[in-house]
Amino acid sequence: MSLTLDEARARAAMLSEVSYDLALDVRSPDAFRSRVAVRFHTDGGDTFLELYRAESLEVTLDGSAVAPAYDGRRIPLDGLTPGPHEVVVDARLQYVTDGEGLHTFIDPVDGERYVGGYLGLDITQRLFACFDQLDLKAPITLSVTADPAWTVLSNGLPVVADGGRFVFATTPPIPCDLFVVVAGPYHSVRWQHRGLHMGWHARRSLAAELERDAAELRRVTEVCFDHYAQIFSEPFPFDSYDQVFVPELNWGAMECPGCVTFNESLLPRARVTDDDRRRRAMVIAHEMSHMWFADLVSPVWWEDAWLNESFADYMGFEVAETVAGYAGTRVSFEAAFKPGAYLADRRRSTHPVAPAAEDVPDVDTGTTIFDAISYGKGNAVVRQLVTWLGEADFLAGVNAHLSGHRFANATLEDLLSALDAASPRDVREWAEVWLRQSGHDTIRVLRSGDVPVLTRDGVRPHRFTVTAYSSSLEPVGSRLVDLADQPLELPEWAGLAVVPNSHGETFARIELDPFSYETVSRALADLPDPLVRAVLWATVLDRVPPASHLELLARQLPRESSPTLVTAALDRTLNVLVRRVLPSSDIPAALELIASACALEGEPDEQRAVALARGLARTTSDTALLRRWLDADATDQGLALDPELRWAVVHRLAELGGLEAPQIEAERLRDGTATGDLGAVTALAARPTATAKSAAWAAMTEDPDVSVRRFQALASGLWSLSQRELVTPYVAAYVAVAPSLARRGSAFAAAVGRAFPALPLTAEELELVREALHADVPVVLRRHWEDELDDRTV
Repeated sequence: MSLTLDEARARAAMLSEVSYDLALDVRSPDAFRSRVAVRFHTDGGDTFLELYRAESLEVTLDGSAVAPAYDGRRIPLDGLTPGPHEVVVDARLQYVTDGEGLHTFIDPVDGERYVGGYLGLDITQRLFACFDQLDLKAPITLSVTADPAWTVLSNGLPVVADGGRFVFATTPPIPCDLFVVVAGPYHSVRWQHRGLHMGWHARRSLAAELERDAAELRRVTEVCFDHYAQIFSEPFPFDSYDQVFVPELNWGAMECPGCVTFNESLLPRARVTDDDRRRRAMVIAHEMSHMWFADLVSPVWWEDAWLNESFADYMGFEVAETVAGYAGTRVSFEAAFKPGAYLADRRRSTHPVAPAAEDVPDVDTGTTIFDAISYGKGNAVVRQLVTWLGEADFLAGVNAHLSGHRFANATLEDLLSALDAASPRDVREWAEVWLRQSGHDTIRVLRSGDVPVLTRDGVRPHRFTVTAYSSSLEPVGSRLVDLADQPLELPEWAGLAVVPNSHGETFARIELDPFSYETVSRALADLPDPLVRAVLWATVLDRVPPASHLELLARQLPRESSPTLVTAALDRTLNVLVRRVLPSSDIPAALELIASACALEGEPDEQRAVALARGLARTTSDTALLRRWLDADATDQGLALDPELRWAVVHRLAELGGLEAPQIEAERLRDGTATGDLGAVTALAARPTATAKSAAWAAMTEDPDVSVRRFQALASGLWSLSQRELVTPYVAAYVAVAPSLARRGSAFAAAVGRAFPALPLTAEELELVREALHADVPVVLRRHWEDELDDRTV
């Protein structure tokens, strides 16, 4: 029943002037009431509204009660006459616990209830009856009946808050999938900036954390706002700007116009590291840029999701680094995000950054576009576009595009027309190879005698920085170069090691010549520029065989000064090499080697100590060390265990057989939060007993209402690398039951896909997955499985 491209085009062609007047009643904890008046003009004929699993449904058309043949997903509107119409749909709907619809959450700290409309592709219909597609943008008027003591937030500025009735100003035309409503006893920090009402909000039990970070959150918000006000000719499009940390959001954040929702992981408990601050600033900048890219100007269909995400991801990292003051944000992109984009671009599921509309035939397929291609690769491609065009021409084209399509929809062709008019370069030719074709080029370093020569395998023009180093790794020089069909000789750097794309301006794999590789890999951690090290860590780990990978990690990680690069190298090693590549028999030795590389002795840098301690907690087999840490609530060197680190220790100790259920329950009670509840779930599932594994599997598969978060926590404990014999029976069981579990919805399907056995699989086990893919597997799960198969052979 996923909306198809053909259906969306037909409906958009016959409808215009759509608007919604929505009333929600969320007072009952059992279900909520949704009443919406949908007004529109039509040329006449048949169409439909979407509404998911409504109960007690009442429908009136132009004032008369009707009884449409409702099938649980669509309300037919047949035989409409040309002209204006009003359909009123009154229904009782269920809350959800999977983040797709009106999500309900009970805070274990204080028992308070929160609800939130977390919407997106094919989800708005779970909240109210609508024409659930991008190109029928509409103004939305909202009223909410709720507990009078609650805070209620939505896209518009509140105009009434009296006795439990909350009314909001009508929005400008927005895509209905970007509508939002959140309600509960939120703690708020409010102010005005340049005449605009702004606020940050978090659950009452997180008030201390919000107050701790309020000054920083306000500063980043204002700096980003002022920057966008300067570079974009269109003013901020909405009448307020709230930012809300909401419980159990399925993604990092959501760009709802005037009211952005954020995952609560961005408001850490206890310790806030520099990496936490960089990531949060990046997400704030990313989501705010969406007010222009996605909200003011929206795609027509999901093939142009990159027009939202690639631009916002580029803006997020760029603005956090260069405007908000978070040096090292680009380092995190090169080290932690870009490698995943290269991997994604080698899978069978890769796609052009800008695919054709016909390549996204329905919304289910559209959900798979929000991937490392649209984010990581798209970000890198936009950065290359800016480098290639120059920032002035880029912004001139972008501003013409935004002004020409304000509060409307636009396509890639619209953007290319604007950029072409602003630049003397052939933007369409550039777009054809960079945006319309999948895959990536390889930039190679060759030698003509002692002279380095850059060549390109591929079809794309590249502009990037190349840096030269002496044999002692002293930087000799850097310059920006263009590379296309013709080799580029660098005679001024004869006899030197060279690193192309050293500042990450382009998207291409790097193949160093033997001399340059030997020079930089010998003392990678000693290179002075962390951005160059980020590029090289990713490049080297992408190329070396497993034994060399582990040897390099053991040799260089103890000397790597950047906590960001320490974490990225550990994640890459554990999540890719250990989980997918090494045979099971080699895993214990690999974990011991990684643990040795994370030694903390004498580490004076707290940020780096945290990164190493987290790595050690994930890999050590020293139960005595882990028990000492728990008893002292600190490492042997005195580093306090923040909640994330403490639960990592509990998980690993339980996995090693060092904690039983009563001790894990004591840890849960000690923590007392929703995060602690999930940490305990993971630790219980990780215990090395058949009973623990059986209980975890039953909890994952037999409870029809298991939440996304609980399902993920159970899977994290179930698949223990060091318990291969115990978990072997659940590999085939997972393959058998996953397709039926995935039919709950796209968010749960993604969770089922991410629950793929997190350990090396035998050829026979992989064949089970391949055989299952011949049957009816939901689109989202199919994508995850195919990617897992590819990642184990790439």
